[in-house]
Amino acid sequence: MSMCCFQHVGVLCLYGNNVMQRESIGFTDGASTQSKDTVVNNAIRLDGVEVKASRNSKELSSGVPVRSFDRNRIAQLGITDFTDAVNRMPGVVVRDYGGAGGMKTVSVRGFGAQYTGVSYDGIMLSECQNASIDIARYSLNDVSSISLTLGDGNDIFVPAKNSSSASLLEIQTMDRKEGMTALLKLGSFGYVNPFLSYKKRISDKLFLSVSAEYTYSENDYPFTLENGEIKTRERRTNSQMNSAHGEINLFWNISKYSDVQGKVYYYDNNRELPGIVRYYTDLSDENLHDKNFFSQLKYNIFHADKISVKWLGKFNWASSEYRNGLYKDGSLDATYWQREAYSSLCVLYNPCRNVSFDYSIDYSYNNLNSSKETDQKPYRNTIFQSITAKYQSDRFTAIARLLHSKYINNVRVAEAEPAKNINRFSPSISISYRLLKEMPWYVRASYKNIFRSPTFNELYFYHYGSTDLLPESTNQINVGFAMSNGVKTESEINYSFTLDAYINNVSNKILAVPYNMFVWRNINVEKVHGKGIEASLNLEKDLNKKHAINLNVSYTFQRIMNASNEHSQYYKYQIAYTPKQFGSVSLGWNNPWVNVVTHVIASSNRWTNNEHYDGTCIDGYVECGLSFMRTFTINKSSIDARLDIKNIFDKQYCIVAKYPMPGRAFMLSVAYKY
Repeated sequence: MSMCCFQHVGVLCLYGNNVMQRESIGFTDGASTQSKDTVVNNAIRLDGVEVKASRNSKELSSGVPVRSFDRNRIAQLGITDFTDAVNRMPGVVVRDYGGAGGMKTVSVRGFGAQYTGVSYDGIMLSECQNASIDIARYSLNDVSSISLTLGDGNDIFVPAKNSSSASLLEIQTMDRKEGMTALLKLGSFGYVNPFLSYKKRISDKLFLSVSAEYTYSENDYPFTLENGEIKTRERRTNSQMNSAHGEINLFWNISKYSDVQGKVYYYDNNRELPGIVRYYTDLSDENLHDKNFFSQLKYNIFHADKISVKWLGKFNWASSEYRNGLYKDGSLDATYWQREAYSSLCVLYNPCRNVSFDYSIDYSYNNLNSSKETDQKPYRNTIFQSITAKYQSDRFTAIARLLHSKYINNVRVAEAEPAKNINRFSPSISISYRLLKEMPWYVRASYKNIFRSPTFNELYFYHYGSTDLLPESTNQINVGFAMSNGVKTESEINYSFTLDAYINNVSNKILAVPYNMFVWRNINVEKVHGKGIEASLNLEKDLNKKHAINLNVSYTFQRIMNASNEHSQYYKYQIAYTPKQFGSVSLGWNNPWVNVVTHVIASSNRWTNNEHYDGTCIDGYVECGLSFMRTFTINKSSIDARLDIKNIFDKQYCIVAKYPMPGRAFMLSVAYKY
């Protein structure tokens, strides 16, 4: 197994064998650094120390399933973009509306996209309007790692809000390796993506990172339209996108006890929205212009007397401007604005070698207003508090957490009725045990209770929302096994394997139902029961000093059933857009000439509704791809060249009904790194 090498910029405090690790971690080449180690108050302070660990060690030893990709593994698997990376994780289904500009949301283990929280460099992203984060706006160009935690992870020194979702997708960008990267991607259907990044250590204490990228795509891919026995070849229309994104990151190592990390982020995407393909027309003249700005700050204080403190703050602003040219009176046009002010305080206490406690309190203010005359101008104050206890020995880890959530809802329109306030406690517990002292073989089990508060759209949207809604409540149970043969050796096949079984139950499911042709309402009626099995396998073998092969497999079987009414003919039908089986396979060959990766993603059929009416089944699909990669070294710089062929057999399929996915496509990327 290849090894990941981490450089800790700052302090690592060791209490006996118990390690409290600073957040400020950057990926490095493995170049050693000099340090001046001192001993103060029985704690060892290490400057610039390197810690080498197995890439999968955190995934294996965690009490809950954790899936993660770092930069090396992203290349090893032939992953082409952010959506592709998430699709390779067991238990994850991405709802994709087609092409470069289509919206993409994440569903984990049959839970809707609203149950997946997304954090960006340690602070949660916000979406109070519909609670679904569009992962299409994030790229891999400057990502250090991606991880998905199903439940509450082993790191307890986190904001309380991070525990408020059924699963958490974490995006990490802030590495601290000096250099400049200039990258250009050119692809089929008019795809152009230049990217520029510059990272510089200004002084011993300051590190600056600046990055910017632009994406343009016509997205006018061909597809076959079928109407009975008649087939015609068409091209996707109204699919153009113009997207830009930039951010500035600053790291300030104040002292051996404290540091500050800051980020300023801006995103702008002006895109056309392709319409549903109906027989001989996919007529659409819709446009969506999204803008998002946020700034965030993290202040860490690490003390040698067993207490550490973390403060986080964030301001977020987003606008969404929708225009529909088919309605010349502008009756459907609307602009929405949302804002968030967020703050969190976390306190970690290590009373002894094996025991630690964390208390975290978060506050956020969210509001939403629009250009619609029916706008009620809702706003919400939210308070999260969590207390967590952790016991960890050489072979056993146990974590228990209690989360308290308080939502205070109100509106600014005097005659409007605000939604009900919510006040809930949510417990969780996880355990992990190492079966053999000599080998990293683990068994694990976890339970988590969590709920989802109704979104502003579900509560207040005209002719759709209902302020009487109750929050959805969920229970998650997971048992699993994880194993590896540990440190990589040249004489054997290196492996890691995970197997998890789970049960999920959702009550008070929010469902939109029609009262008449013009009025819909959200109501609490539906129950969903889910159960499934997930497995992953990684094999690596060095054939000799210059050649190696690696195999990565993931598989999921799940039954996510409608359990609302046992007397209904639709009882225990698979819920909409949820396949029973899906998975991925990749096979890579590393060699001195051109590294080659072939990869396959497959899914069984799905239904567009919970009733499985005739004609609403979406066929399963198998998509294959090829990646070719080569790095050229020139003095202190390098050039990375890569060619990707997506959907090499030109398979036509849909993930969302009537939104055909692109067929065969090519992507060429060249990156200069100095």
